[in-house]
Amino acid sequence: MLSIAARRLLLAIVALASSSCAQLPRSAPTATEVYAIRYGTLSNFPVASLIAGADTARRLDVALMIWLVKLPSGRNVLVDAGFYRDKFLQRWKPSDYQRPADAIRAVGLRPEDITDIIVSHVHWDHMDGLDLFPRARMWIQRAEYAHHVDDAGRSRDRAVDSLDAAMLGDLRRAGRVQLVDGDSVEIIPGIRVYTGGRHTFASQYAGIDTPSGTVVLASDNMYLYENLERHVPIAQTLDPVSNLAAQDRMRRLAGSERLIVPGHDPQVFARFPVPGGGVARIR
Repeated sequence: MLSIAARRLLLAIVALASSSCAQLPRSAPTATEVYAIRYGTLSNFPVASLIAGADTARRLDVALMIWLVKLPSGRNVLVDAGFYRDKFLQRWKPSDYQRPADAIRAVGLRPEDITDIIVSHVHWDHMDGLDLFPRARMWIQRAEYAHHVDDAGRSRDRAVDSLDAAMLGDLRRAGRVQLVDGDSVEIIPGIRVYTGGRHTFASQYAGIDTPSGTVVLASDNMYLYENLERHVPIAQTLDPVSNLAAQDRMRRLAGSERLIVPGHDPQVFARFPVPGGGVARIR
């Protein structure tokens, strides 16, 4: 039988081990994992708004997506944050919609588990949901921020909604916005951001080192697989030539062309059907 002192020592060791386990990051994988997470659909969307020169009669049910990078370090990094404000829901009336903060529960995460959010650009459907994630640090290009949002958090032009500009200004004043200086910057170990897509003034996309090779999360710098396959620029770009150059660069950066993920193509979930239920693991 253990002595009282030995029992106390054993209990202390068990308590210490339990405390250490409790501090481990939630759902930390052994290797980097990348997911596309669908949180809604815009039905009957005009393809001519996505593909330059497309037939104006074509329509597509486009996917609303955010992307998750789960790092072995325990950091959970979103690329973009979707939207949730009522003004956008009323205007666009998405189907199969759930808040992005709820959609991530399908991969075992809570909003407070998100450590970082890479903001590809300032449009409402990619930035409006930033304040749903209370502990995240935001990463946005310095030039993108300065071009669209003034020091008081006011919108400088119509590309950014006034409510989202104010939110981003509040987040910056709270010390939660990290401004990225230019192209090909490793912002987090294993994650590098690139500019040049020109969807907006200084939109960015991300390259993620994974065991399958580099995954390129294009966001709206490439709307659909069709952009890449036909070598056609997106319809909404400030510079079609630059946009095509960015697509060519994505091909060079990616471990394979199949690892380039467009911003709104529902085919992502057909090409990567696992695990399903609106979640696609990219590998």
